[in-house]
Amino acid sequence: MRASPKHGRMSRGATVSHLLWLGLFAWLSAGQNVAAAPKAKAPEKGSRGFVTRSGHEFVLNGKTFRVAGVNNHYLTYGSRVEVTRVLDDAAAMNANVVRIFVSPIIGSTDGSVANVFNWNSKADSSNLGVNGVYMASFNPRTQAMEINEGANGLRRLDFVVKEASKRKLRLIVAFVDYWAYTGGSRQISAWYGNKGDDRFFAEDARAKADYKRLVQAIVTRRNSLSKVIYRDDPTIFAWELANEPDIQPFSVFNGWVLEMAAFVKSLDSRHLLASGQSSLQYKLAELRLPQVDFGTWHGYASYQKISAGQFADQISQYCAYAVSYGKPVILEEFGVPRSDPERPQIYRNWLARIAADDRCAGWLVWRLVSRQDSNEYPQDDHDQFDIHNDGSPVWLALQDSAGLMTTARTRHKFVRQQEDRGQP
Repeated sequence: MRASPKHGRMSRGATVSHLLWLGLFAWLSAGQNVAAAPKAKAPEKGSRGFVTRSGHEFVLNGKTFRVAGVNNHYLTYGSRVEVTRVLDDAAAMNANVVRIFVSPIIGSTDGSVANVFNWNSKADSSNLGVNGVYMASFNPRTQAMEINEGANGLRRLDFVVKEASKRKLRLIVAFVDYWAYTGGSRQISAWYGNKGDDRFFAEDARAKADYKRLVQAIVTRRNSLSKVIYRDDPTIFAWELANEPDIQPFSVFNGWVLEMAAFVKSLDSRHLLASGQSSLQYKLAELRLPQVDFGTWHGYASYQKISAGQFADQISQYCAYAVSYGKPVILEEFGVPRSDPERPQIYRNWLARIAADDRCAGWLVWRLVSRQDSNEYPQDDHDQFDIHNDGSPVWLALQDSAGLMTTARTRHKFVRQQEDRGQP
């Protein structure tokens, strides 16, 4: 999910002095003695269903696995009908990966600690009506996080994982949203009186302890429906430390990722792990940390105020980072507003570039939204990035691109089709 001033955060990164950043990065690297991660070992016996990595590629059962997928922000609190609609639509789009966030997080159940968002909203799920669901809250008695294991808590996540498995979809699960839309890290910080600066969540000992408590509860949880412990479930493609933990400055971000990635890996060494950072500012620098398995970047040409062609060049730049770091990199969020009449063709061109470049590990579009319980698609008047299974030219462009990306003959067929159309 994007922060509303997401465009502000992106542009802020562009103003950072390049030389200052390089000096800071060199100092951190020398001080922490972090080295590039070695190539991943072959999958252990019994883990053949897990996606692993080898160099800058994902691997499944000895074959390259390229990601073509979608984001959805409400799967952990939408109704069961809404959840299955999204997953059915993802499968219909030929996606193989769906990215979700563990949310909401609230103030306290007794109301003594305020929420940072409207938990009681009656809006539809896509517009942040969470239907009384919460994954964690603050317990005034213990002065710490309390995990909600119930039907309006982590059992919602159980259902998503079970239904994704039925459809042969894999999930990227972000442990928390960094933004306040449904509480996220901003709610955890607010428990201790902070009003949302970038550093508090990453530095406060209480907030870090709560975050680890949430991570442990998820990774070691036994799914109430499938009876499989999450860390043993190959339905999980990867864990992410957070959705867009755009923590500043870099020294604080790097230290937080180092600590939390090590903690996740101490609980679960089989699943892949990413930071979930949007990466326009730090350029995937966390990939120098051995515990981070792959890189993610989030780009929106309309917010960056660049042309579609310039964004295509940025795609190639980030795919080149994959080779330099020796780890996979995916374009994890991107979108073209529906107000752009060239939207379908832009998607085809961008995704053709990814498919044709062996350095690129994949993509996930922002965002797939299906019919709500009202049987209507929700309004999307702010970003205008929503994707619907409606047979539109945009839908067909993504469906074609995903289908070709996820088949054995992907690259060559995709390239031939683009050449036949006279496209780059």
